Amino acid sequence: MQRPPLKQAKSIDNVLNSAYWHLNQQDFTIGEIRTKLTRKTENVEWIETVLAHLIEHKYLKSDLEFAIRFCESAFSNDTGVGAIERKLKKRGIASIDIETALEQVIDEAEIDFNEMASNRLQSRFMSFDGISREKVYAQMNTRGFSRAQIDYALSQHPEQNSLRSKMAIKADKAELSTEIIKLYRKGKGQTLIRNELKQRLIDVSEFEETLYQLELTGDIDFYQSCKDQLAKKRYDLTDFKEKSKAYAYLSRKGFTSDEIKETLTPTSD
Repeated sequence: MQRPPLKQAKSIDNVLNSAYWHLNQQDFTIGEIRTKLTRKTENVEWIETVLAHLIEHKYLKSDLEFAIRFCESAFSNDTGVGAIERKLKKRGIASIDIETALEQVIDEAEIDFNEMASNRLQSRFMSFDGISREKVYAQMNTRGFSRAQIDYALSQHPEQNSLRSKMAIKADKAELSTEIIKLYRKGKGQTLIRNELKQRLIDVSEFEETLYQLELTGDIDFYQSCKDQLAKKRYDLTDFKEKSKAYAYLSRKGFTSDEIKETLTPTSD
């Protein structure tokens, strides 16, 4: 739904009142107020006169002053440098003013970003139940902290040893038999399946027993699967080199030597 067109100013007082209204809502930069006033009037002289009045009477700060106040407020709320830089650039503040403001506030307040990151982390995450390491890093990075600062904060967290990767959390929820069947149906042999499950941090201590049970129920048959995978290729098994290539192919697929040898051995009708 489109907004109705903004009622245009009929006098400079209308422009000034519009500026006052916006500044009563929150602090804006000079550029932001100028942009808002251009929607109120096309009279550039009125806009510049109003801006000069606002600056003269301290309703509007210079970009550097704005950046300094912004930094002070952000640091008091445990916001890191990265987030401050992104937000100020988005609001049209020049890089030189951002750098100057940051240096001044950091120096005056003697800010310790490691401690700030630690405070932020512990206030945001009392525990890491159901929270992955990747999510913690992403949220802290969005808050403006560097990886080194996040590493320090984690080293100070009383629950640091309980923080796990997204893969490890997912592995805990995985059912071994289900995961084996999924990979089996993709034409993978048991050696490759075991290796992939280990790479995904899934517990394979019951791998052999689970395979045995799945074979008993007929859910998997690696001998048949090995034949099915070979059938997808066009190796000439009467040729020694071709047969060697077939063996290497099936081996890469994770099938055992027994499964491969039976597959490659011609059967008599």
